[in-house]
Amino acid sequence: MSTVSSSTASTIASSVAATTAASNAALQQAAQSIVSGSTGNSSMDVNSLVTALVNAKTAGTAATISAEQTQDNTEISAYGALSAALSALQAGLSPLSDGTTLNAFSTTLSGTGITATAGSGAAAGSYSLDLKQVAQAQVLTSTGYGATTALASGTSTMTLTVNGASTTISLNSSNSTVAGIASAINSASNNPGVTATVVNGADGAHLVLHSTSTGASNGISIAINDTNSSDALNSLAVTTTAGTAITSASATSSDLTANQSTLSYTNSSGTTVSGVTSTGTWTQSTAAQDAYFTIDGTGATSTTNTVTSALPGVTLNLTAAAVDTSSTGSGAQTLTVSQNTSAESSAINNFVTLYNTLVTTMATLTSFSSTSTSQGVLLGDSTLNMIQNQLATIVATGVKSGSTTTSLASIGVTLNSDGSLSVDNDTLNTALQNNQSTVAALFNSTTGVAAQLNNNITSYSSSTGVITTRTNSIQTDLTNLSTQQSNLADYQSQLTSMYTAQFTALNTLMATMNSNQQYLTQLFGGTNSAGALATNKS
Repeated sequence: MSTVSSSTASTIASSVAATTAASNAALQQAAQSIVSGSTGNSSMDVNSLVTALVNAKTAGTAATISAEQTQDNTEISAYGALSAALSALQAGLSPLSDGTTLNAFSTTLSGTGITATAGSGAAAGSYSLDLKQVAQAQVLTSTGYGATTALASGTSTMTLTVNGASTTISLNSSNSTVAGIASAINSASNNPGVTATVVNGADGAHLVLHSTSTGASNGISIAINDTNSSDALNSLAVTTTAGTAITSASATSSDLTANQSTLSYTNSSGTTVSGVTSTGTWTQSTAAQDAYFTIDGTGATSTTNTVTSALPGVTLNLTAAAVDTSSTGSGAQTLTVSQNTSAESSAINNFVTLYNTLVTTMATLTSFSSTSTSQGVLLGDSTLNMIQNQLATIVATGVKSGSTTTSLASIGVTLNSDGSLSVDNDTLNTALQNNQSTVAALFNSTTGVAAQLNNNITSYSSSTGVITTRTNSIQTDLTNLSTQQSNLADYQSQLTSMYTAQFTALNTLMATMNSNQQYLTQLFGGTNSAGALATNKS
């Protein structure tokens, strides 16, 4: 059996004693049937007698096994409650133990059209952000064609290329209408990043191509392979040239314009025309270009409008609404990055709440009352005591660095006499606002309070941890008790068979004896009676 406290042992003993006394009383009552049977007043109640004898023989053992099973199951439930409280605390520790909360920042911008988020690696401060142009994805719009007009008369191909990646689609007279070409492009398995739509205008159906990626290098080029030079499909050939990369720290409007993509094509006389925005067949509705902005006067570019590399730990989301069209920078915005003390305060208060819940759970499981026989299930349990002491030590000790110790009390979290924690939010908020180094030291991701608690809880709950080991031990005891219970049932069956046979034989013998006694009394007489032979003596 698993180790139990003295109060638990006393409870088991009381239960066994009560069961044994009840079985003995039942046995005494059943034994009266032997007296009745021997005097001839009635036959023995064999079933009751056998049941009482078997119970008297096994009741104590059965009661002990049952009481121990109840105790084991109660302890397993208690460890389940302890594990649940530990797991809840560990979940609440995550934002403090992995450093995410201490690296939480809030951002504000003085204008509109730009949003920003900040996280690990960010630095608190104010920055002047001036957006001059956003990143764009190229849009090409063709001239209008008849909706049912086939642009290819025979077998042809169209190859679309974006930033070095290509796909080739096959076209012929059956699928080379504007709608057919759009469908073939969209369904291409290795599409390089082009979506096609059809816009039905007053002058016909227009094929509109969108690059799915922004940036000056993501323009769309089209090569046509059609042996029939008179097919309208040939006029869809076009080459997009990426704009000039912006390298100047203070780009001018001409630099921004040069960054936009342009088109090249071969005209009807076979001359290559470059640097245009319209080929006669295609019009560049939107040029491919990079975003350009300055941060505190330093120019930066991005192929997308989600910028993660300009400021460490800060993500900028740019929109055209924030573009500064002035030449003086009057449209610049102020980006402010500050420590998110609200998130930190919430995480620390949540940690305290969950820790106190664990303290309450452990107090309930180890409760003691001098006026009651009902005590905590794990009162005196060495495993729980060890966990309780180790966690309390971490909370009470704080974090040591060389000869310096930083305690939770320094940020307003104090330890109470019952082991729980209390938070002085005024002191906490002051520390968060003015003493981030202390907060960072207390909750650093290696030796911080939360990290230490997290490591300990992980060790308790692991497959080789003390809680698992203890629970497995109790489960083994339950298995042994089940085996004992099965063996006892077999023994009870054997006793029942043996006693039933013995007392049935005795019952038959006493019935025979009573019958013989009655016969002899009839012959020879008895007390206050004369037998048949007595009347025949003369």
